[in-house]
Amino acid sequence: MTGDEVQEAIGAPGPVGAVDEMRAPWWKFHDAAGVSVIYDLGFRLVGVAVDAISGPLVRLGEVDLVGRVPSQVGAEVRRLAAREGVAVRTNPVGDPEVAAWGLSMGAAQAWGPGPHGYPQRGEAQLSEVLLVAPELAADPYAAEPVRRWRDLVDRPANPGAWPVAAELQRPRWNWTPGASIGLLRFGMSPEQVSRALGGATPTLRRGHPHWTNRPYRAWPHQTEPPGPVRWSLAEEHYADLGVTAEYRCRRAGFPVLGAVTVAGRTGPQLHFAGIPLVGRPLTEVEADLTRHADERDLGLLYDSEDEFGPQDAHLYVLPVRAGDRTISGVRLFEPDWNHQR
Repeated sequence: MTGDEVQEAIGAPGPVGAVDEMRAPWWKFHDAAGVSVIYDLGFRLVGVAVDAISGPLVRLGEVDLVGRVPSQVGAEVRRLAAREGVAVRTNPVGDPEVAAWGLSMGAAQAWGPGPHGYPQRGEAQLSEVLLVAPELAADPYAAEPVRRWRDLVDRPANPGAWPVAAELQRPRWNWTPGASIGLLRFGMSPEQVSRALGGATPTLRRGHPHWTNRPYRAWPHQTEPPGPVRWSLAEEHYADLGVTAEYRCRRAGFPVLGAVTVAGRTGPQLHFAGIPLVGRPLTEVEADLTRHADERDLGLLYDSEDEFGPQDAHLYVLPVRAGDRTISGVRLFEPDWNHQR
């Protein structure tokens, strides 16, 4: 189908959300319908992602796929696949994927109406689904159109398990807002970060090309097309420690530490005003921080619908999936981190 045909079939208002027609014309989110539609480079429909909360109820055989407990849906999908004689594998986010059906399951944090009419986050995870055309079914998240919608190719793949470290198994790290966390100081080079972490080797490194104009050529004021000149390091993931170092570049090729993300399932514990921040039910952490802020007439900042943190602490609490529930991770950053990346 073309975009016009999709619009007519949906019969809802046009696509909305953070969609730039020039930069991301390959996918559109239809808010009223609760679906993202994904197009190939010929602008033909090749994928539909159904939102866990606002999307339509999608049924495969006798299995309802959307808005339910993810582990329960996964078990039902596997039973149906076994009965139909088709293979099931685990996709990069840790949920079932069936190439024969062009189906890839996922999950998202639950939200519901709050006491004052505003949306309120829940602790549960709810199932969502990506459905793709046959030509993408062999590996949906590696396919170019899907990558432009949600790029998971160079993220750590989840094998289908969500172990959460017990509190006693987590080291406790001290931190200074906007300056340091544990033995890590903002402004460190990657080599200094590795040494501070006991010589640990990152299990994953992510980056991007640094683009610049090439020198002038034959005629004044004429340049060759811009081209990548070197690779700029963006982050290093230390899976064994549950820590990700995130970098900014003062100059191309010279990354310095600007933020640290602590994994909710496995990372060290951090405290704010006596409140443990990592590896707890997300709603409990939000309630504790809200109570602390109200008692002291302080602010609780929300960077997006997902991230929140105490005013002036240079810290955000992040939602982290732990199977069927949502727990807390943390990102700490230097001042003006979002403006310097």
